[in-house]
Amino acid sequence: MTTAVSFRDAALGFSGRTLWHGLGLDVEPGEFLAVLGPNGSGKTTLLKAVLGLQPLSQGGLTVLGEPPRRGNRRIGYIPQQRLLDAATPVRGVDLVRFGVNGTRFGLPLPRRRDREHTAELVAAVDAGGYADRPAALLSGGEQQRLRVGQALADDPPLLLCDEPLISLDLANQAAVSALIDGHRRARNAAVLFVTHDVNPVLDLVDRVLYLVEGRFRIGSPREVLTSEVLSELYRTHIDVVRVHNRIVVVGAGHEEHEHPGRRA
Repeated sequence: MTTAVSFRDAALGFSGRTLWHGLGLDVEPGEFLAVLGPNGSGKTTLLKAVLGLQPLSQGGLTVLGEPPRRGNRRIGYIPQQRLLDAATPVRGVDLVRFGVNGTRFGLPLPRRRDREHTAELVAAVDAGGYADRPAALLSGGEQQRLRVGQALADDPPLLLCDEPLISLDLANQAAVSALIDGHRRARNAAVLFVTHDVNPVLDLVDRVLYLVEGRFRIGSPREVLTSEVLSELYRTHIDVVRVHNRIVVVGAGHEEHEHPGRRA
């Protein structure tokens, strides 16, 4: 079985700054890897490297057994939740259709099979009740469900998720997480999940990649998310507290994995 993502002694940086170096990491089919760390640590840039949008500074990277390349339809990508401008002239279903017909721009006339596949994806993410409404009028959670449908259009063996739960309330966090995990389990797909708050997906995560100022640790959540490991990474004292199966990370004005009061 081909490894989904493989970094070999990899480094990435630009403008004279190294984001991370010496990274050796294999992500296997069916694995859920959470990528954590503060802003500017290179989490999103790591996804860009996998997508073929950002070359490594050194080292090697293969994606599904091949060098990374732009436009790889075997990769599903779920971006951060962002509300659409009110003037955006698309319906919710169009967000899904853009994944089916291979473009996110314009409104091409779909073939019958495209229409059928789009309808199947809308049903799969339970968005049938609002898919025909203007996308800009949908809530953040509704839009994000449709973006998951878009990402699943080609039944990808690799899902890249860039803060897909940000600004969602707890119910929508759970719903979107369940959709992502459902695809992983049904298709044995690998998931790279960038997030600031690991708690909504903590029960799904197999391993954590934690990036801080060029340093990193890889392991299970219980191995990495400890006071000792994070204090070493941040080079200052960090407290990790577990309360009712939730992780709160606090230190030096830092609060990384507990963000109450998300909005829909």
